[in-house]
Amino acid sequence: MEAVAWTAIGLLAVAVFGNMAGLYYLGNRIDAQGAALSARIDALSPRIDAQSARIDALSARMDEHMGRPAG
Repeated sequence: MEAVAWTAIGLLAVAVFGNMAGLYYLGNRIDAQGAALSARIDALSPRIDAQSARIDALSARMDEHMGRPAG
């Protein structure tokens, strides 16, 4: 009976430590994906700024065309 208890404890320990290692690996993968996404967003920043300037210029043109004060 004692051997059965120790076997159950051993199996439980293996399951717990195995899951901890899996979660550690998963956490590292999530961090890597987050870093890659952040780099891609940072790379798009100049394009977004250029589009923002273009939208502002179009807005000024529309205000001028419609006779509204800019702002």
